[in-house]
Amino acid sequence: MKPITSNLLCATLSLALAMPAQAADETAAGKQDKATQQNKASKRTPPSALPQTLAAHPEATDTKELTGQIVYQVLLAEVALQRGQIEFASQAYADLAMRTRDPKVLERAIEVAGYARRFERVVKLARLWVQVEPDSKRAQQVLVGVLVLTNQLNGLAPRLIDMLAADQPALPGNLLALNRMFARSADRKAVLQLISAIGERFPRLPEAHYAVAVAASSAGENDRALAEVRQALALRPDWQIGALLEAQLLARNSPAEAIASLQSFVAKNPDAREAQLHLARALVGEKRYAEAKRLFEQLLQAYPDNPDVVFPVAILALQENDKTLAEAQLKHLISLDFPDKSAPYYYLGQIAEESKRGDEALAYYQQVGPGEHYLPAQIRSAAILAQQGKLDEARRQLSAAAARDPQMRVQLLIAEAALLRQAEQSAAALALLEHELGEQADQPELLYESALLAERLGRLEVMEKRLRKLIALQPQSAQAYNALGYSYADRNMRLAEARQLIETALHLAPNDPFILDSMGWVLFRQGELEDALTHLQRAYAQRPDAEIAAHLGEVLWMLGRTDEAQRTWNEALQRHPESAELQKVRKRFSP
Repeated sequence: MKPITSNLLCATLSLALAMPAQAADETAAGKQDKATQQNKASKRTPPSALPQTLAAHPEATDTKELTGQIVYQVLLAEVALQRGQIEFASQAYADLAMRTRDPKVLERAIEVAGYARRFERVVKLARLWVQVEPDSKRAQQVLVGVLVLTNQLNGLAPRLIDMLAADQPALPGNLLALNRMFARSADRKAVLQLISAIGERFPRLPEAHYAVAVAASSAGENDRALAEVRQALALRPDWQIGALLEAQLLARNSPAEAIASLQSFVAKNPDAREAQLHLARALVGEKRYAEAKRLFEQLLQAYPDNPDVVFPVAILALQENDKTLAEAQLKHLISLDFPDKSAPYYYLGQIAEESKRGDEALAYYQQVGPGEHYLPAQIRSAAILAQQGKLDEARRQLSAAAARDPQMRVQLLIAEAALLRQAEQSAAALALLEHELGEQADQPELLYESALLAERLGRLEVMEKRLRKLIALQPQSAQAYNALGYSYADRNMRLAEARQLIETALHLAPNDPFILDSMGWVLFRQGELEDALTHLQRAYAQRPDAEIAAHLGEVLWMLGRTDEAQRTWNEALQRHPESAELQKVRKRFSP
């Protein structure tokens, strides 16, 4: 869709150049230190604009003398502006404008008053300008603009209607821009009332109904918004932005209705690309991947070089594990004019990594820039280097990344500790985290990860101390309760306390598969095999993890369901052939 341009919007907001963004917050500005305010004013002083012609007030008796006074006062005000004495300049110009009633002086006085944040003065001067020049479009625009900016909406509708009606060619675009004019207003009901009054004057224009629909939506009147946008579509059935707004409003209560609405519109308007894109995304959001994929494939044929089409096709292919299609589309995407290519580079790196093409994956990960994919790209790159026997290089890379972005330091240190642990250097990993704990003693992630490493090294007192500290710092941390409870249950010690801890964790995160596994394991330790089996089956259904499979098989075996136990272990070993836990438990129970 082409961007909407609006002469009215530009005109009514023209004073924004003279008024700071905090225009409506005059009270807060008034509390600023005077010297600070003058300093800021000097930095945003409007350029000098001495009026070329000055008409004396009609009642003046000595025009020559008055003209001399005018010139002097203008010069005085402009010098004050240049020196940052903006309040003095504003008062001088306001006095001069009131005395002369000259349109040019009024316009300059309004501009300077805006910089001085004297908005009650701006409104007064603007009203006088309209009184002096009732036929001046510029005066009307400035008055409307300042009333909008200061949220003085009462009585504004007639002026806006006159301005809208005066520019018929721009009327549709101006109607569409109405809501943007009132984006600052906190009283959404008042905005709806105003825009409704305007819309009533243009009932045959779909843009008018659309504007009312947007205002009603912002005011929380969804039914009114739907009724208005449907009137707009009745006037223009093939209008994409109307169809998209209708779907957006429907989605608040029923995503299925929103999808049905878009499907109906697309069926009648097969060239409506924006509607097709929104429909495809909505289908993805509802996990209707097959339908979404078909629609994206159609869009891809029509728009093979559109990033908004190519990227979703690639992501859907990834979700369906179609790496060939995903890789092809991602490579095509990075060849297009696409502003941020970090995401496609990251996913290409993932595909290469999973395909055992380590060097290629590294090359892709190196192209990932700052943003949400930067941290995982750095961690994955380091993991590949470690797998290649380049542990020192991997650690240097993580350290360099932490130096570049200190906010990621903790996560990168934890990643480095994980590499050391995988290299059977758990003591070094713990030492690394403990060194950082010396600087950040209450950092939750460091406490948790160092506790797990301490448990691995048999330093149970350290583990317990850190997990209890984490629970004190974050009493809603389900993982902390679970880790402590499971460590007791796995060692078949303090089972009552272990169960209480795990029950607390399960209350906080009732569907976490690892906490369900812990619950099943402590129940097994306490001899409650049937309840243990129920929890472990739930956990394994959600996440077929190797350790969960080991626990599930052991409980099945103890219940006499040995064939099921063996089948569970064998299937899990096919997915996790490197699992020492699975190999150990199967060996222990094999005949």
